[in-house]
Amino acid sequence: MDSFLHMGGYAFYVWTSYALALVVLSLNWILPRRALHKRWHALLRREQSSTGKAA
Repeated sequence: MDSFLHMGGYAFYVWTSYALALVVLSLNWILPRRALHKRWHALLRREQSSTGKAA
């Protein structure tokens, strides 16, 4: 197990690559969801203001 974690002396590069890939994948999931959420609430506020209903 120890030799697997050290990756033949390339552990720093391998684990850094895994970490960066995880960060990029996470951002590709989080940022579009956040933008969609923001737009959805903007549309709801716009609809409520045009119909005159209070939130």
